[in-house]
Amino acid sequence: MWGALLRRGGRGGGRRWLSGGGPPSAAPWSQVVSEAEKIVGYPTSFMSLRCLLSDELSNIAMQVRKLVGTKHPLLDTARGFVYDSRNNLQMRGLVVLLISKAAGPSTAELSFQHNMVSGIYSSQRSLAEITELIHTAFLVHRGIVNIGELKSCDGPLKDMQFGNKMAVLSGDFLLANACTSLAQLQNTKVVELISSAIGDLVQGIYYENSRSSENCLTDDIGISTWKEQVFLSHSALLAKSCQAAMELAKHSAEIQDMAFRYGKHMSMSHKLHSDLQPFVKESSSDAMAFSLNCAPAVLHQEFLGRDAWIKQIREAQGKGNLMDYKKVSKLHLNLLLIFNIICNVFKVILDS
Repeated sequence: MWGALLRRGGRGGGRRWLSGGGPPSAAPWSQVVSEAEKIVGYPTSFMSLRCLLSDELSNIAMQVRKLVGTKHPLLDTARGFVYDSRNNLQMRGLVVLLISKAAGPSTAELSFQHNMVSGIYSSQRSLAEITELIHTAFLVHRGIVNIGELKSCDGPLKDMQFGNKMAVLSGDFLLANACTSLAQLQNTKVVELISSAIGDLVQGIYYENSRSSENCLTDDIGISTWKEQVFLSHSALLAKSCQAAMELAKHSAEIQDMAFRYGKHMSMSHKLHSDLQPFVKESSSDAMAFSLNCAPAVLHQEFLGRDAWIKQIREAQGKGNLMDYKKVSKLHLNLLLIFNIICNVFKVILDS
């Protein structure tokens, strides 16, 4: 299936994306997702709907309605549950189901094929839901606002404090439901894998928050350190969920390792794609804000050297040390750098 999609997207598909300045339009992507859902026989767009429609979360949703009209990011996250134009909220669960379908049953489990629906075990479907619940829980938690960094334009302090309480409560509720369902799988190795992924996420978000200030200079990190941090914050959950899906089907350690690396590389590629967007989008006249620890910035720093990089950042800082992202992005967008980024993107993925 993946080979067919790659062949279909070939013939200069990547080149059109670079020259067009953005990802493919929503319509073809929706079609790909729809085809994938037909393959697994499961509408993943409503994968975690059972939990989201529970009485407990419905009560929380009633409280979240009080945030309407405020600028708390929890509202945007809540809207994404109902409608997401990019169709990417449920992608992790869909990938888990696809790799489960592709691997099929192991030779040791052939006698249990009658327990499979559309070539996927019920335990693997449960794992896909658990993966989505964990991702959603951390997505909600990422929306917690740092009260100490609020400005007058962000709105009343009490609204932000109330939104933070709701974000903590709803995120913890989703995470608790995921852990309960995880225990019901009755597989200690799977519990260990997913639990370690939750720990990785916490550690990765801690690293992100420690460097979240937009005005601070980047640390002196290389692409290898970037990969380690991105694995913790973005890749660990999908990588270990893919491995856990193979464990539930009793596949060998070799196949489990292949599934782990597939999930790792796929989510890392998605992060690389996201990091590149501020530098390749041409539709907006205003430069997008970006992290000074994103992949292009790290690669640019390695290419220039630490001292030259700091000098460029200082030149792009205006009054009050506010960053002129348009000026910084122009520093990045030279042909040599773009070539360097493209080459290193493939190197990052293949060498992981």
